[in-house]
Amino acid sequence: MSLSPQWLDELRARITLSAVISRTTRLVKAGHEFKACCPFHNEKSPSFTVNDSKGFYHCFGCGAHGDAIRWMTDQRGLSFMDAVKELASEAGLEVPAPDPRAAAMAEQQAGLHDVLVAAQDWYRTQLDTAEGAKARAYLASRGFDPHTMERFGFGFAPGGRQALKSALKQFDESMLIEAGLRIAVDDKPPYDRFRDRLTMPIHDARGRVIGFAARILDAEKKDAPKYINSPDTPLFDKGRTLFNLHRAGPASRQTGRIVVVEGQMDVIALAAAGIADAVAPMGTALTERQLEMLWRLVETPILCFDGDSAGQRAAMRAATRALPMLRPAHSLKIVRLPTGMDPDDLIKRDGVAALEALLAQPIGLLDMIWDHERAAAPLDSPEDKAGLKARLMAHVEMIADPDIKAMYRRDLSDRFSAFAYPQREQRAWTPGKRGVPAPQRSDPAQTARLRRHSASRDALSAAVLAGLMRHPGELAQHGDALAGADLRDPRFAALIDAMDDGQALETAHLGTILTARGLAAPAPEEYAALRLSFLTPGAPDDQARTELASAVGLLVERPALEKALAQATERFERDFSEGSYAEQQRLLKRKLEFDSRLRQMANARAGASGEAPAKPMAE
Repeated sequence: MSLSPQWLDELRARITLSAVISRTTRLVKAGHEFKACCPFHNEKSPSFTVNDSKGFYHCFGCGAHGDAIRWMTDQRGLSFMDAVKELASEAGLEVPAPDPRAAAMAEQQAGLHDVLVAAQDWYRTQLDTAEGAKARAYLASRGFDPHTMERFGFGFAPGGRQALKSALKQFDESMLIEAGLRIAVDDKPPYDRFRDRLTMPIHDARGRVIGFAARILDAEKKDAPKYINSPDTPLFDKGRTLFNLHRAGPASRQTGRIVVVEGQMDVIALAAAGIADAVAPMGTALTERQLEMLWRLVETPILCFDGDSAGQRAAMRAATRALPMLRPAHSLKIVRLPTGMDPDDLIKRDGVAALEALLAQPIGLLDMIWDHERAAAPLDSPEDKAGLKARLMAHVEMIADPDIKAMYRRDLSDRFSAFAYPQREQRAWTPGKRGVPAPQRSDPAQTARLRRHSASRDALSAAVLAGLMRHPGELAQHGDALAGADLRDPRFAALIDAMDDGQALETAHLGTILTARGLAAPAPEEYAALRLSFLTPGAPDDQARTELASAVGLLVERPALEKALAQATERFERDFSEGSYAEQQRLLKRKLEFDSRLRQMANARAGASGEAPAKPMAE
């Protein structure tokens, strides 16, 4: 809808700005202006001013500035049109309708608002009747004080199927059905939707009743749903509505947070305990629209779902839905409640301070994904661990923002590597252990073997580095495998960072990146023992890429293989069992095969080029 500047100026002229702001912020008269502590940031001395004659507010501390419409959008969290409509209603102005169909829809919605207000008034009176005694008893069992009961508008829907229709005779049957208060099924007579239940009104962001939530009171009706909400109507869309948003929005401006709980009664319990910045979805998982509504209020809403498995699944569903929408500074945080407890349970057991302490230390979205997938399945075998990595990377692929996606990939890869390939504990060597005499001097032959082994390890790393710099397009193909391996050469981390950051994958640029980090590009003498096609100018691309992939596979496999062999050898030295000996010999055989593959790779290339075969790379 397009509103003319003249109409908006007329709206501003009819509104007294200080009257609008004073509803939620305490103003003090100061000459021709009003002053207050800024509602947009925490401060001890007032720097927020309101000038009615000029029609704007301004904070000299944080720079917040605007008119009455801006106040309603920034402080109340309303959309522009909702702010305009609410101010226009107060000013006695009619918002221009863009076309006859929109005007007819607006008229229909206005009529439905009247129906719902009348229904709320009637439900409220029924709470005080004899039939409403069980509803009052339930509220008393929850410990809600009269102020909380009045503020949230509790009511009672009697058990009769035609009770509401009889009470609201002034409205047509069709309007009661359209408002979601009555149910019409085929050719059967319509009947009341809410019967023998405690009722709570649902409001939109402007505080208008748009539907109802109702809780069952008869515990014997086990086949009936515990809570039911109004169906979707021209006023109520459960995927676009957050319970208590019209109260929690202004409160969040003071606290700098918004708390999302599972149900309406959780919201009310928190409000009764003094936590006013809580909202709840309407019995479904958080939708994309609801996430956007939350992000208009704060950058990182806090999910505080129940501590049972259903609550944790709901939190994970919300996290999964948020991943494609993540953008800089906007995410979710999650509070973990004790197992089997909801927020009200925790408050009753440990007090509101216990819940506030948890809300002050939520975990991040990435932490939640890592913890959830770690616990999702056993992680006993290499295949199990590979499954964990696949699940983690599946979450990463859902993220649209390239920078956030790269950082999630790097962080989760680092965590997976630390988990799957833990650093071996270094133990001091004890001379003479198990009857072996302590050597009196170093063994020259053993020292030479260790040096040759170390040289082969460093040569392969340098060769792969040189190959990736010569063929930088292969970084994207092998980056994840290299990131998850236990590689000691810091130049790998520099190249992977460049890929994750979306930098140009060009040979010269990668050399510049290494230089900027105080690292040098691999020199030919580092990998002189390996004569490989991907290091030879003019070699066919397909052959170079295939051989580079083989070298990367060897490089990634080697640390895990060496670590597993060392652990198997340590177990055999401890218990001398046949099983541990067989495992150690199996891994030793794999290690010898590994070294043989490396020699074959070098010698095959040497033979093809007419050069002398490379010396064996390991003993």
